[in-house]
Amino acid sequence: MELRHLRYFVALAEQLSFTQAAEKVHVTQSTLSHQIKQLEEELSCQLFSRIGKRVVMTERGEAFLEHAQRALREVEEGMKTVRDTSNELSGVVRVGTTHTFNMRIIPRSVSMFVAQHPSVSVQVTELPGDIVARELLAGNLDFGITYKPENTAQLQFEPLYNEEMRLVVGKHHMFAKRRFVRMAELHKQKMVLLPQSFSTRALLEDCFEMANAQPVVVAEMNAVVPMLEFVTMTDAAAIISEYGLWGDEVAVLPLQSPTPVRTPGLLWLRDAPRSPAVRQFANIIRDRVNEFNPKRRLK
Repeated sequence: MELRHLRYFVALAEQLSFTQAAEKVHVTQSTLSHQIKQLEEELSCQLFSRIGKRVVMTERGEAFLEHAQRALREVEEGMKTVRDTSNELSGVVRVGTTHTFNMRIIPRSVSMFVAQHPSVSVQVTELPGDIVARELLAGNLDFGITYKPENTAQLQFEPLYNEEMRLVVGKHHMFAKRRFVRMAELHKQKMVLLPQSFSTRALLEDCFEMANAQPVVVAEMNAVVPMLEFVTMTDAAAIISEYGLWGDEVAVLPLQSPTPVRTPGLLWLRDAPRSPAVRQFANIIRDRVNEFNPKRRLK
């Protein structure tokens, strides 16, 4: 199978006329018919049915069409990328990221990228995970760095690594001197958690249910910094990513039975074109993730 077979097939699928399809791809009608027959023989199935002078796609032809179109788009995009690499990158890269990533990965990635490509402007916006997906769908971002959203029909999620969630308590909390805490021990414990709209909250609720634990949620906050401040001032606990913590004003404890684990990744608009600048910045982020998480990166 060669690219011309795919181009001829897509042209005929779009025109449903051998005459018009042949004109579109600039070949004779007999050549087009011969190439389609070769493709059908290679696939061992009929892609089109001839009903009198009409041409209709078979069920297998319709199934193959989406893949053929995607393959041609990928080839065109790859050719464009290769041509563009000889030129200096320019334009704007728009990224939406959650708090944890914005603390650890983004600053270093941006500094490396702008040093290599000073003609590119990088715009980073810190957003909750669900808003990252919404802004991406609205066309306001080139890609996001977040957790896998529930609805991925129009989105493509590329997992990067696994991160464990940690229990965070004040220095005088009853758990402060412990080596670890089981999820069941959080039953009726005062806690500050992310709002119900966050995917991480849904993950934690599942873990609580598995452990038969019902904590007392005394507050909900949508950002890590105020949650940490709240923990230092009260006897409440919080559950935060192991990579979202800093300072020595709190005690950080592993959670077990079960251990809450999240998987951050790159979030793309499915089948949307990616500029060379966007691709290059995403590659730098992947490299930084591998440096930070050599044992937990996903291949």
